[in-house]
Amino acid sequence: MAIGRVFSVEEFSTFDGPGIRMTVFLKGCPLTCSWCHNPEGQTAKIEYVRSPNGCLSCGACERAGEQKNGKTVLTKESVLACPRNLVRQCGEDYTPQALSEKIIKNASVLTATGGGVTFSGGEPLLYADFIVECAQLLNGVSVALQTSGYAERETFEKALSVCDYVLFDLKVMDEEGHRRYCGVSYRKIKENYRLLAESGKKFVTRVPLIPGVTDTKENLTAIAEFMRENGVGYVEVLPYNKLAGSKYASVLRSYQPDFDPEKEINDGEEIFGRYGIQYKKM
Repeated sequence: MAIGRVFSVEEFSTFDGPGIRMTVFLKGCPLTCSWCHNPEGQTAKIEYVRSPNGCLSCGACERAGEQKNGKTVLTKESVLACPRNLVRQCGEDYTPQALSEKIIKNASVLTATGGGVTFSGGEPLLYADFIVECAQLLNGVSVALQTSGYAERETFEKALSVCDYVLFDLKVMDEEGHRRYCGVSYRKIKENYRLLAESGKKFVTRVPLIPGVTDTKENLTAIAEFMRENGVGYVEVLPYNKLAGSKYASVLRSYQPDFDPEKEINDGEEIFGRYGIQYKKM
């Protein structure tokens, strides 16, 4: 039996696919995007996070972690040390049976709106076996995948086999740039996008607009050309969230983007329009 490590479950989302959806955020990601706004989803390891709301800045949680590990990190000892109970474990392991039961409780609401469950992350393709086993227990509840597309072809095909909808990110289109800003090669992503476009599955291409990185004329043109090559005619763009770094303090890390977050964003509408691609800003 596969196990899925979940760091968050959003019960009634309208952003992660058609209808009302339950979004399951799985922990761990092979990419290291410098604009990531879910630092607690980057590593598959169990972590401890601190809420900033009501924090006394007394340092008790940090001292407890230092005493245990010899470095400034939050631990299970930090949970007990916090006088306001603001430190919690991040990451809970689910069996397919346990998670499917949680989803099925909301099945009537989800299916009535044309919604379902969306597996997100982190990168849900790290848990392809778990997703397959969950889907087999969901009694027809729609399954969507929100992914970077970074995985071996066989892994992507496995997850895709139980999904009826995919949200697929395209970020940086040149190999050097993708390695610089996302930490990995872009080749598997391109291969899996082509596979998806040929599969007949319903999907949407999403582009995060990162100032000076993904929103350049050259990069957006490359995305539009790649989409047209694959017969794809619809894109959703996601403007950069200037509060993206706000969650890093909760895991005692600093947000250090490799770009200028204050730079004006090019939304790309004219570029996609020139290629006949229907455009929506989220």
